[in-house]
Amino acid sequence: MGKLQEFDITFANNKVVYSPGESISGTVKIRTGNSLQYKAIKVNCQGSCGVSNKLNDASWSLEEQYFNSTLSVADKGEDNEDLMVIQFSLFSCVPTSFEGPFGKIVYRVRAVIDTPRFSKDYKAQRAFYLLRVLNLNEVPHTEQPTCAVTTKKFSYLLVKTGTLMLKARSDLGGYIPGQVIRLATEIHNKSGKDTGCVLASLIQKVTYKTRRPVYDLRTIAEVEGAGVKAGKHAEWREQIIVPPLPQSALAGCSLIEIDYFIQVSLKSPEAVVALPIYIGNIAVNLSPSRPMASSPGQCGASTTMAASTGGVTPSAPPAEDDLGEEMCAGGIASEEIPTKSHSQQDPSGQPLSMSPSAFGHAPGAAFSPSNRRQDSTDSSAPLFCVSTGATIPFFTEGNVTPVPISCSLILPPEYSSWDYPHGLFTHTHTHTHTHTNSCMYTHARTHYITN
Repeated sequence: MGKLQEFDITFANNKVVYSPGESISGTVKIRTGNSLQYKAIKVNCQGSCGVSNKLNDASWSLEEQYFNSTLSVADKGEDNEDLMVIQFSLFSCVPTSFEGPFGKIVYRVRAVIDTPRFSKDYKAQRAFYLLRVLNLNEVPHTEQPTCAVTTKKFSYLLVKTGTLMLKARSDLGGYIPGQVIRLATEIHNKSGKDTGCVLASLIQKVTYKTRRPVYDLRTIAEVEGAGVKAGKHAEWREQIIVPPLPQSALAGCSLIEIDYFIQVSLKSPEAVVALPIYIGNIAVNLSPSRPMASSPGQCGASTTMAASTGGVTPSAPPAEDDLGEEMCAGGIASEEIPTKSHSQQDPSGQPLSMSPSAFGHAPGAAFSPSNRRQDSTDSSAPLFCVSTGATIPFFTEGNVTPVPISCSLILPPEYSSWDYPHGLFTHTHTHTHTHTNSCMYTHARTHYITN
């Protein structure tokens, strides 16, 4: 029996990222030192998703398959060298590739040389990736600001009580990697006690739908502002650059869901609001005539909040209550809250410049010139990120060999001084105008398994 010297799968034009509905083609090359006897040579193309409630578990507790096709490219024979052409058609409803600690959506082509009995079978495998583009222009209300407000009544010095209003507003309901999230926060401290620091965080929530669902929460970026003095009304304006991230939702997959939200919180007194947002591949196309959000105090009856990926219908915050009238009144003298720290840094430890193109040279980013523009709607080369912090492959145009880029985990340092996220998605007062559910999470960057 001949010794196998080369057994490899190559995709046409070195392409590694495909769109649903495309055909994947390539060649299987076999080269041996001497003649190699075989019963058959088969090539299989498969796409599937698997999830587990164990970290980095290779055996999935639940799986779903998107396609599984096998071609027999050669029957019984004896060859020294052969080059076989392969082609598979991909379904149009398959989800985007994704890799996480509790589950994956993977696609691969595998070739097998089936040798005679008692001889070793040979296998070659090559992964490819699917990008089902999420066009934010097709997601309702992503062009509108998101807004949430809550009030907190609390006691201090044993006998005194006070009221605090916390309000946050983002300029859009959807972003693409490289865009800047412009966040405006308003705090009205109607008490005799200074508040603690204010925190704004971009958070990723991945739900793995095992028999006991796992919730993986990651703080992607965090910025901290100073507190507000007793009896003062203050505003805080900050920006967060969206790093390379997997897109929101995973259309076509029933086992993994991805959600993003901006959480603005105070530690003392404890108050929190959450703004659901979408992360997509094609940016919202804003018309020049559209007014941009400039102040959190502009939140009125016409402001809608971005819907969650669960399909919740957006609703406007009530405008009839006294709090809304007080917040929107322009006569309140406001202070500016200074920013204390920003966790979004490059590998050298230096803070990133607040520019949409800053991630063009960061690990894990690959922007074409059109993608560096915030208002870009060019879908020819959207950024493709398989996971947060894994090796991210990028497709290339033309006959260029794709090079996987090792991307360091895009996460800030540990913030373990207090439980976080705190009171996620929960009502804190009757004036809270956000969509909620019954879940509460109490630890930072922790995985949660339901009972």
